[in-house]
Amino acid sequence: MNEMTSRELLERLIGFATVSRDSNLALIDFIRQYLEELGVQSELFYNAERTKANLFATIGPGDRGGIVLSGHTDVVPVDGQAWTLDPFRLTEKEGRLYGRGTADMKGFIASVLAAVPLFLGRTLRLPVHLAFSYDEEVGCLGVRPMLAELEKRPHKPALCLIGEPTELKPVLGHKGKLAMRCHVKGAACHSAYAPYGVNAIQYAARLIGRLDEIGDQLSNPEHRDERFDPPFSTVQTGVIEGGRALNIVPAECQFDFEVRALPGFDAHHVADELRTYAENELLPKMRAVKSDTYIRFHELSAYPGLATPPDSEAARLLELLAGSTEFGTVAFGTEGGLFNQAGIPTVVCGPGSMDQGHKPDEFVTVEQLRDCDAMLARLADYLSPAS
Repeated sequence: MNEMTSRELLERLIGFATVSRDSNLALIDFIRQYLEELGVQSELFYNAERTKANLFATIGPGDRGGIVLSGHTDVVPVDGQAWTLDPFRLTEKEGRLYGRGTADMKGFIASVLAAVPLFLGRTLRLPVHLAFSYDEEVGCLGVRPMLAELEKRPHKPALCLIGEPTELKPVLGHKGKLAMRCHVKGAACHSAYAPYGVNAIQYAARLIGRLDEIGDQLSNPEHRDERFDPPFSTVQTGVIEGGRALNIVPAECQFDFEVRALPGFDAHHVADELRTYAENELLPKMRAVKSDTYIRFHELSAYPGLATPPDSEAARLLELLAGSTEFGTVAFGTEGGLFNQAGIPTVVCGPGSMDQGHKPDEFVTVEQLRDCDAMLARLADYLSPAS
């Protein structure tokens, strides 16, 4: 396999339909072979079913920390979206490169892979590590086994750059997330005798109402951080299911809710407060009618927020790479909080915009891809002894 440009690599990467529900192994095997032919060996970290894998590779000296260039290989589905182009075939029109994942975030991965020959051509004083994960889009799940292994190593990476789409603007922070499911078990009966049943939907509605009250409290001025948009932690219910017929008091209802938490705020406090409300206020009323009713909570996913200090070494490197000290935050989550939690200070900067991510006819501009290539060239200069 010859050296390839970032555009050529992006075309290959888009051709792999790595929706989170499906395997990413074909893409990972392509990257592994590409690196191997350039003389770079890779490690794979599989999921339990061995249907997906993270890839980790090192360029340069292996006896010191170095800098991680990180990206996720999975993409969100295209189901139900009104695409006018084939989402899994790269299409170029008027300076834009269209395809699922071009912005989020195969554009960055393509630039990183295109920069490998550049890194190999230098005598690096610090190594460059490549870390490509799976299942980021479903709760930052896949990167965790790879991070667990990196934490054990004597020369853990010193810094991490995650190439999520920020239009190449330097980002030091994002919110964390907690996703929860609540299952309400009531008692069915004919709707003509509704007081003799326990209406699971109505009790779920009370819980959802309580979540709204908690969310209102979190928006109070003392809980705000104006660096973020919105500048407070948020709570919302996204899915609710329950009921079989209008003339049956529903015995089952479940709903999913999420907390988008400012760094430093533990989203589990919201779940704990809701659980306390359920146990103290609702369950006694339910069980006064039927003793085997219950309200149960199940965590679906969670990841921490990120708040890298602007005077940190990671921020100084980001300033050099992005050419700006106008550090910002993003509303969406990344794997950055997990890297930081593992003791690897992390920043976020990558090509494209999340305004296009997850939407039909997703794209990254040719200019943004080119500018990302230039940013990685600056990294190569920084890591070279003469710099």
